[in-house]
Amino acid sequence: MSYGLHMAETGSFSLSLCYNLIHKPMQTNLRFNILGISCFYHDSAACLVRDGEIISAAQEERFSRKKHDPGFPVNAINYCLKEAGIGAADLNLVVFYDKPFIKFERILETALSYAPGGITQFIEAIPAWLKQKLWVTEIISRELGFNGKILFAQHHESHAASAFYPSPFKQAAFLTIDGVGEWETASFGIGKDNDLDIRQYLRFPNSLGLLYSAFTYYTGFRVNSGEYKLMGLAPYGSPVYKELILKELVDLKDDGSFRINMEYFGFCNSMRMTNPRFNRLFGGPPRRPEAEITKRYMDVASSIQAATEEIMLKMVLHVHKVTGQDKLCLAGGVALNCVGNGRILRESPFKDIWIQPASGDAGGALGAALLGWHKYLGKQRFAAGVKDSQKNSLLGPSYSDGDIEDFLNKKNIPYQRLSYDDIADKVSDLIVSGKVIGWFQGRMEFGPRALGSRSIIGDARNPDMQSKMNLKIKYRESFRPFAPAVLNDKASEWFELSKESPYMLLTAAIRPEKRLKAGMDAEGLDKLKIARSLIPAVTHVDYSARVQTVRKEENPLYYDLIRAFFEKTGCPVIINTSFNVRGEPLVLSPEDAYKCFMRTEIDYLMLGSFLLNKEEQSAVKENTGWKNCLELD
Repeated sequence: MSYGLHMAETGSFSLSLCYNLIHKPMQTNLRFNILGISCFYHDSAACLVRDGEIISAAQEERFSRKKHDPGFPVNAINYCLKEAGIGAADLNLVVFYDKPFIKFERILETALSYAPGGITQFIEAIPAWLKQKLWVTEIISRELGFNGKILFAQHHESHAASAFYPSPFKQAAFLTIDGVGEWETASFGIGKDNDLDIRQYLRFPNSLGLLYSAFTYYTGFRVNSGEYKLMGLAPYGSPVYKELILKELVDLKDDGSFRINMEYFGFCNSMRMTNPRFNRLFGGPPRRPEAEITKRYMDVASSIQAATEEIMLKMVLHVHKVTGQDKLCLAGGVALNCVGNGRILRESPFKDIWIQPASGDAGGALGAALLGWHKYLGKQRFAAGVKDSQKNSLLGPSYSDGDIEDFLNKKNIPYQRLSYDDIADKVSDLIVSGKVIGWFQGRMEFGPRALGSRSIIGDARNPDMQSKMNLKIKYRESFRPFAPAVLNDKASEWFELSKESPYMLLTAAIRPEKRLKAGMDAEGLDKLKIARSLIPAVTHVDYSARVQTVRKEENPLYYDLIRAFFEKTGCPVIINTSFNVRGEPLVLSPEDAYKCFMRTEIDYLMLGSFLLNKEEQSAVKENTGWKNCLELD
């Protein structure tokens, strides 16, 4: 067996009971409510599972308005309980997504192993551990007023559960890849019915997630949030450093296991991801945030993306060989790398794959809750075979037309109320005319992607739309690509895609007959100026697109909107990007949506049944004193 690849010990991936347990009588004749919680690293979240059904799930950032909020998710928990119509006293079980004491052991051992440098990092981290991270049971009991049973899952077991249990497969292999949990950085095994069997894992510091994050840092983006930017930047460069990465930084084996050369990295012994030796290897220091993105950084991005895809593919081939399964489930932060996922779908021997929409730590809350039901309680799991049980990941709060109308009237906001049947026709007309629409409908999405409930939408055929939406609406880097939302039954006519992609987690190439060949010799960011297909606003510079397929059964109003646009234009594709601006979470409430609408150059806001025209909002600015990003009174 290659170094770095470890067999999972029997029982090592098991739920453990908390210490100082105060027992509560088990309610056997009522519905069984399980709360899953993830927090204290990034993307805190909560999930409520009742009798094995996912009732609600949400990230804390949506309520606190602090992007990637790591705090205890009290607001998300309160929402989940409210959605289920229960209080904390009605909970039968709470499951936390990892084991803090084992994680603390890893941090302490790492600090001692890399002393004296590692001690500084440990001293920086210790206050948060002493204040909250080691006291999860007490915090849950205090914040919820809960005196019942609390379980602790292992981090990668939570990821594995979030990958397999909601999937449509009765039996499948699973692969989890992220930065690091307790000690593990990747794991794989087999899920069958209600059982999870983790076979092997990789251990810290050999981490594909941390490797990718180190390059995120080096190219000037924020770790744990800028990885999407690194992936989006990659096609502008060439993978000229790929072999250097695989020669100097990563010793990669055929089975996908690898060892990182820690002489080039600082995440074990400093507060930086890379060090001067890394800088010399790639010809200069890390890019300063907001500084010009030169060709060298584009090439670095392209190279680490190419190396990451090769590692992912080798891992997947090994998983297939060991497990003998023909279906694969993915989770962990690296599973959000939709370019790598697309290659797994096209090039691996697996016949089908399913990826958890909230693959990062937020999804750990969902996995933890499902572990409580299926593994701890041993309850049966029913796999549909075709449809997953994720409910299109529309698991967050919704607002009725009554709620929205009360808000609009209270703030004296002008609007036009439309009938349900008129919404798709009216909004599609606006998109055809070149307008950008804020689209706020139904339950909020769980996970990082907007899927047609909290979206900003526009005309994918407009060659100026990408630049306009990036610079004047999202206020983000001009090179960032947008995703196409396409009618499910038309997707194969526009994209080289062999399966549905409802969660926007797969990239696929634009079909050759839809491409344009102009500007092939353009380099760097000049590639942005070239229309590359009949839907240029959603076509990346390498002719790829991060596709969302839309079914009427799953999101009927959103589907009807795209269908109306298709009937008027012959194009079944629109732009879909998340309803937020750079540095802020996805909007949660009507008020959040209105603030974002007013801060940006979004032309119209479709808020439930209420259509708001930006040109009619001048009176609101004057009456409320709204200027720039000031909030409503």
